[in-house]
Amino acid sequence: MRKHTLLGLALASALAIGTTVVMAAPGAGGPGSSDHGWHGHRGHGQMMMLHKLNLSDAQKASIKQIVSTNREQNKGQRQALRQQRAAFESMTPNQVGYQAAAASLAQAEGQATQVRVQQMANLRAQIYAVLTPAQQAQAATLKAQAQARRAQWKQFKAQNPAPSGQ
Repeated sequence: MRKHTLLGLALASALAIGTTVVMAAPGAGGPGSSDHGWHGHRGHGQMMMLHKLNLSDAQKASIKQIVSTNREQNKGQRQALRQQRAAFESMTPNQVGYQAAAASLAQAEGQATQVRVQQMANLRAQIYAVLTPAQQAQAATLKAQAQARRAQWKQFKAQNPAPSGQ
């Protein structure tokens, strides 16, 4: 039992360390920024490892500019959606127009998700273009290692289910 716990902790630590969000450029939407930036969503671990790629100062500055520009371009969209959510959440279910507001918010959320995915792909492509071929290869290796750690963790969890809270 103790062996399983230690193995679980070791795997959890490796997974956490492997997917820690550390941006190459301070203030480029990293931890503590006012919005989620480009790292706040699941599935973007491929670009979260920039700090391991030994970027030059010029690359760091370029990536910082790319991220900053992207954040500014998308600020209005995020604010509009946030306001629409707040307006809907301030309504009560028996209020006239509640269902219409829910439908409108659902549509806006769907469109925002579609736009966000496209913008994320564009952002990642711009950042990837800044990397040298050697850094691109290293990023691919790091991505494969992270995927292997996630698969190992999932296997461990499947083989060692958490005890039920009875």
